[in-house]
Amino acid sequence: MREYLLTLCITAAVTYLLTGPVRKFAIVAGAMPEIRARDVHREPTPRLGGIAMFFGLCAGLLVADHLTNLSEVFETSNEPRALLSGAALIWLIGVLDDKFDIDALVKLGAQMIAAGVMVVQGLTILWLPIPGVGNVALTQWQGTLLTVALVVITINAVNFVDGLDGLAAGMVCIASAAFFMYAYRIWYSYGIEAAAPATLFAAILMGMCLGFLPHNMHPARIFMGDSGSMLIGLVLAAGAISVTGQVDPDAMRLFSGSERNTVHQMVPVYIPLLMPLTIIAIPAADLILAIVRRTWRGQSPFAADRGHLHHRLLEIGHSHSRAVLIMYFWSALIAFGALAYSVNSASMWSVLGVVALSAIGLVLLLLPRFRPRTPVWAERFVPPRYRRRRWARTPGAGVPVSGGTREYHGATALGDRVMVPDREPAGDGR
Repeated sequence: MREYLLTLCITAAVTYLLTGPVRKFAIVAGAMPEIRARDVHREPTPRLGGIAMFFGLCAGLLVADHLTNLSEVFETSNEPRALLSGAALIWLIGVLDDKFDIDALVKLGAQMIAAGVMVVQGLTILWLPIPGVGNVALTQWQGTLLTVALVVITINAVNFVDGLDGLAAGMVCIASAAFFMYAYRIWYSYGIEAAAPATLFAAILMGMCLGFLPHNMHPARIFMGDSGSMLIGLVLAAGAISVTGQVDPDAMRLFSGSERNTVHQMVPVYIPLLMPLTIIAIPAADLILAIVRRTWRGQSPFAADRGHLHHRLLEIGHSHSRAVLIMYFWSALIAFGALAYSVNSASMWSVLGVVALSAIGLVLLLLPRFRPRTPVWAERFVPPRYRRRRWARTPGAGVPVSGGTREYHGATALGDRVMVPDREPAGDGR
C-alpha cells in the first residue's frame, strides 16, 4: 500500500507543479477559444491541461517501475506499456483538438486506434465471468471488439461530462478511488497478481486528477480540454479492462461450503462486469441521454447542446459549485455502493444505506424548488432572497405598473432595476 500511495503522491505532485507552466504555454499558444453559446464560464480560459496530466501519468509509471514491489508488474505484464502507448496517442489527438478543433469523426477514429494499440500489446478482455454459466472464453475478435467498445464509451462519457469547473476530474477521481479499493482487495486479499496492473492504474489516475483539481475548481484557471478528458477516460477504461476477465474463481478458492455461501462468495468475481459500468454510471447516462436527445431532433449525436445533466442542475437554480458537488455525491454513491455490495453482498445495511443516501440526494436535487418563508422578525438574519417581498407605500417613490405604483426598497431605491436577459433554453448549446 505504501508504494501505491507514493506513486499517487508523485503523480499528483508532478501534475500540480506542471499545470501552472502549461497554463502559460496555452495562453502563448493561443489555446484560449472564444466563449461559445453552450459554455457556462464568462471569460476565455486556456485549455491543454491534459499536457500536465499526461506527464503526471508518465512520472507515475516511471516511479512505479523503480519500486521494489510494483516493478514486478512491469516484469510480469505488458499492460503498463500498452497503457502508455494508447495514452500517448489519444493525448496527442486531444492536444491537436484543443488547438485546432478536429472533426468529431476523426477523434472517434483515433479513439478506436488507441484502443487497438492497447489490444495488440496485450491489454484486452480474455474471458467474461457469466453468472450461472461460469467463465466464457472470448475469441480474439470478440475480445478486441468488446475492449474497443468499452474504451470508446468510457472516453466519450468522460468527455461529455466535462462541462463544469472541476466536474470531470472530481468524478473520475471518485470513481478511481472506488476502483482502487476494489482492485487492491482482489490483489491483496485473494493474492491475484492479475489485479496488480489495475490497482496501479487506479492509483495513478487518482494522482492525475488530484494534482489537476486545485487549478480546475471553480473559478477554473485552466481547463483540461479534450487532451485531458480523453486521457483520463482511457486510463479509467484501461483499469476496468485489466481486471475484467482476469480474475480466476479457482485461484480465489470460492467454491466451498453450501451453494448459498458459494453464490455470495462469487460476488467479487461478477462485480468486474458491473464495476466498470458503475464508475461511469453518471457520465454514461449523460452520454445516452445526449445521443437520444440529439437524434430525436434530427441532429448529429456529436452536435453540442446545453441539455447535459450539469446544465439542467444550473437551470433549476443550483449554483455552479453546488451542481458540481451534487454530481460528486451521486458518483460516489453509485461507485462506493457497488464496492460495499462486493465486499458483503449479504448485508442488509448496505442496501439500507444506499436507499437512505439516495433519498438525501433527491432532496438535494430539488432544493432550489423549495424556498422557506422566513418570519418577519427573522428576516434581518437571512439572505435577501429568503425575505418576503414587500413594497414601500411612500407616494411617488416608484414607477407605474399595471395602473398602480411599484415602490422600491434597499438596493433598488436609487432607480430602475437592471434587467438581465433570460438564459438560453436547454438544447441551444452544449
